[in-house]
Amino acid sequence: MIRKSERTVFLADCESFYASVEKADHPECKNKPVAVAGDPARRSGIILAACPIAKSFGVTTAERLGEALIKCPELVVMRPRMQHYIDVSLMITQIYKEYTDLVEIFSIDEQFLDVSGSLHIFGDSITIAKSIQQKVLKQTGVKVRVGIGSNKMLSKIATDIWAKKSETGIFTLNQPDIEKLLWPQPVQKMFGVGSRMTAHFTRLGMSTIGDIARTSLPRLKERFRTRFGKQSDIHAEVMWRTANGLDDSPVTPGTFNTPPKSVGHMMTLPRDYIDNRQVETILLELTEEVCRDCRRKGYMGWVISVSCMCSPYDAPTGFSRQMKMPDPTNNTNIVYEASKILFYRYWDKMPVRRVGIMLSNLVDDEDYQLTLFEDQVKSRALDKATDIIKDRYGSAAIVRASSLTTSGQALERAQKIGGHYK
Repeated sequence: MIRKSERTVFLADCESFYASVEKADHPECKNKPVAVAGDPARRSGIILAACPIAKSFGVTTAERLGEALIKCPELVVMRPRMQHYIDVSLMITQIYKEYTDLVEIFSIDEQFLDVSGSLHIFGDSITIAKSIQQKVLKQTGVKVRVGIGSNKMLSKIATDIWAKKSETGIFTLNQPDIEKLLWPQPVQKMFGVGSRMTAHFTRLGMSTIGDIARTSLPRLKERFRTRFGKQSDIHAEVMWRTANGLDDSPVTPGTFNTPPKSVGHMMTLPRDYIDNRQVETILLELTEEVCRDCRRKGYMGWVISVSCMCSPYDAPTGFSRQMKMPDPTNNTNIVYEASKILFYRYWDKMPVRRVGIMLSNLVDDEDYQLTLFEDQVKSRALDKATDIIKDRYGSAAIVRASSLTTSGQALERAQKIGGHYK
């Protein structure tokens, strides 16, 4: 049995992942500044990833493509290929699994590895980290940075603050070194702290991570309550534990296989929608996606939620409301009718720019209630048939007639994963 203090955990992070994959696939761009962005053809969208050469010109992730091109006119901009990136990420996961079966996916380009039980097989932690780097680079062309610690939080911090800037791409942060290495760091470098939280800590007189760590937990909770209210105790404890490098959570394979609490989709529209039929087209498309996902995962939902944001962006209006349906369902038509009831009950008639649909309070879809007024067996068979066709030939194989109008976005969304092109 390995004690927590003796665990060796890696956080392996792929450098500029999307851009690295594209440069590996396009050797002619090896020494050129490369970025992956929303829609290069329209010179619009945001930067999703930029290679180190592009970053040396000041190009940053999440900035507008137009701004990036001003900084770096020679920037090679590539359209994202999300399915390809997913495939490469899964390939890298398999490489990690050659060293340990305890691999937890944290994001598409970050994964935790518990190599505690592998040290006697592959060597010390640095040896294993170097071996992983070499194998991933050789097989995928992607560079990997590795943070090492005795828990997930320390390995994440080691990666973000030091390994990403180290020539070797490897850094170890041990518990005894926290006071010397971590505590002098500015509070904005702490995991989970953004610009707004940094401003809050500044107002509390805390400018370094050590200022948080040295504050007793009861005192920090008291100060958080004064600023954020009595519901802030958990947030205060998370911040305090992070600053002290404390994390009891194990590296858990299959994290994303846990049952979902809800299934939802949201769509930002390309323009203002003001006509009822335009909005209903989007409600139907979103409902179809949500219900199809539920059927694929084997769930029905009791509760439907509808959210909406209306223009203008500088003073938006909107709502997020939910209601319980008479029976749990994943039938598109039933959920669509419920979504319209909710939408029209709360819509203020302002131009619509974003809409979301979600099903929650999920139950197994094998246990459904038969009714006198609906042939559920027939409707479920129809849903299954259309799902099979879409799974085999793509989401655009069958679309509603309304989706072929100028309001429809189904054909465009069928080309994307997570809002980006496949």
